[in-house]
Amino acid sequence: MPGIDECLSEAMSLPGARGAWLVDWNSGLALGTAGESPVGDHETTAAETAELARVAAEFDSFTTPGDSAGEEGPDGAPPVEDLIVTTRAGYHVLRFVRTSFDSSVFLHLWLDRETGNLALARIRLGDLAERLVLG
Repeated sequence: MPGIDECLSEAMSLPGARGAWLVDWNSGLALGTAGESPVGDHETTAAETAELARVAAEFDSFTTPGDSAGEEGPDGAPPVEDLIVTTRAGYHVLRFVRTSFDSSVFLHLWLDRETGNLALARIRLGDLAERLVLG
């Protein structure tokens, strides 16, 4: 069961990984960072991606039939599993992490578009999110 630093290190070992973060989407704070930031500052990246995560987790449009709009699931997790944002130069994969407390954190991995493997990154982040130990 990896902690934050080990989790981010594992994420950075993926092909094409440029940066990784563990972010609290309520506060916008980075709980851990590794690698580069697309804007040169890890805290800015964390704050900006937290806004995106918050919208996806709270807006009705991103819930599935049977989910209560904007509410956490029975396991305390938001109804959204992950988000993928593509840019001309890369991919950003945000994976929500279920926790024993308020489930308001997500893993963010920034991948180079030419050398990254989006499918592998999504699978591996899911695995890391399940094994991550916070506390």
